[in-house]
Amino acid sequence: MSTIVTYATSMPSETRWLNAQERQAWRNLSLMQLQLDALLGRELAAEGLSYQDYLVMADLSERDGEQARMSELGHHLGWEKSRLSHHISRMEKRGLVAKVKCPTDKRGWFVCLTDNGRQAISQAAPEHVESVRRNFIDLLTSDQLEALDEIANIVLDHLPEE
Repeated sequence: MSTIVTYATSMPSETRWLNAQERQAWRNLSLMQLQLDALLGRELAAEGLSYQDYLVMADLSERDGEQARMSELGHHLGWEKSRLSHHISRMEKRGLVAKVKCPTDKRGWFVCLTDNGRQAISQAAPEHVESVRRNFIDLLTSDQLEALDEIANIVLDHLPEE
């Protein structure tokens, strides 16, 4: 019996500990996400990008005008304000994005994809998408993908907004 299980069985009974099936599902989901993120990050590093860089640029590239308010981008990525601010500053120094004052809100900022950012994501996207297909999408059936999407939406709808 593992230490955590031993510890869990000695804890107050109000705690709803995970049973074996729940624990296995949760661990496998967590491990899968960590390993996929690490793999995608290593592959993008060959293009001079981090996985987080790619997420920001992909989000911006799919928007009208290739820009978003900082708060909107942070909400969409699920990042805290300080994490987003620091990451955008690093990307700005590398010429991938630019911060532009909002003309209607003196305290608001837009993050915009630059020409360098557009070129970087255009170059990285084909291999990234192929890796996502090879290591995730193509391993699942259409029904499994639909179920996974439904599950993800249930959980995302439940989580508090930042």
